[in-house]
Amino acid sequence: MQEPRFEQLIEKKLVGKHLPMSLANNRTMELWQSFMPHRKNIPNSLSTDLYSLQIYDAALDFKDFNLQTVFEKWALVEVSDFNEVPEGMEAFTLPGGWYAVFIHSGLDFQPTFQKIFYEWLPASDYVLDQRPHFEILGAKYKNNSPDSEEEVWVPVKKKKESGETELR
Repeated sequence: MQEPRFEQLIEKKLVGKHLPMSLANNRTMELWQSFMPHRKNIPNSLSTDLYSLQIYDAALDFKDFNLQTVFEKWALVEVSDFNEVPEGMEAFTLPGGWYAVFIHSGLDFQPTFQKIFYEWLPASDYVLDQRPHFEILGAKYKNNSPDSEEEVWVPVKKKKESGETELR
């Protein structure tokens, strides 16, 4: 896995759907199947990129993450405003902040997850920030293809050094 690039994200407006789930009770397919037929009804979309976003409990330590850990998963698109949110969809404001951005290729996400949270993060100068994690499914994303590629955005902040927590 390559070293990540760092991006300072500005707040984004997103519209989509969400479901609670765990890896043991993975409802990702159900979520996307309910979202995709209606995404064309979302006015003011800014691109064709899709956002797969996860919200984890603030008390979660990823060392304790397991198949039963419940989180909220969203299927979203970015919009210019929330003036017209279609029925059955919800508005979501993604807060700004620093992210480590990794490239994931292929079908099996587990090795990427392991490398980010059990190898890269502990050895880095960063800690997780309590903001949503997400993937951008852009032009190189090919559903269920070994040639698929997506960006994995992990919210981070600098480990405390002399009281500083901001990235530079």
